[in-house]
Amino acid sequence: MTTEQKNQAIELLKGKFSQYNNFYVTNTESLTVAQVNKLRRLCFDKNVEMKVAKNTMIVKALQQLGDDKYTGLMDAFHGVTALMFSESPKEPALLISSIREEFKTEKPILKAALIGEDVFIGNESLAALRSIKTKNELIGEVIGLLQSPISRVISALQNGKSESADATPEQAPVAEVIAEAPVAEAPVADAPAAETETPAAE
Repeated sequence: MTTEQKNQAIELLKGKFSQYNNFYVTNTESLTVAQVNKLRRLCFDKNVEMKVAKNTMIVKALQQLGDDKYTGLMDAFHGVTALMFSESPKEPALLISSIREEFKTEKPILKAALIGEDVFIGNESLAALRSIKTKNELIGEVIGLLQSPISRVISALQNGKSESADATPEQAPVAEVIAEAPVAEAPVADAPAAETETPAAE
């Protein structure tokens, strides 16, 4: 590879690192041709860009970008390195797990990942990366939380109306029974009869 070709490759990598907030650093060494082809197909289907590059070029590209967030990744660039770029923070983790499960293998190995500003180091980080919430998932949860109290209030109001309409007089609210009950009038006491004086006998 000529110096010009190396510079072009570095510029291409810089463009990818700048374009994506999320990328995974993996080791695909020892994968069979069938496994690599399957991984590439899955990446294509899920809009994940997979790039195999020399570690020296990757390091130079990151150094030229000059962002401190890449500092924690530098020790991950050794051996065979395949980069997986994605808009989704967890899609590459799901693809790696899918390949491992289908082919009963421990490859690809996750060396590191950058999710936004967060650095994940080591193969043991894969489980945590699979459980990351995507932006759409978080929005869905927030909408669900906002709608839930409203739904409960509407449901309670509807149930209250239904119960009130179906209630028999015996089941009607006490306040309504009292309001509708006729007020009994107190009996009027008979006026005492006028006393008549009996004329005294003479």
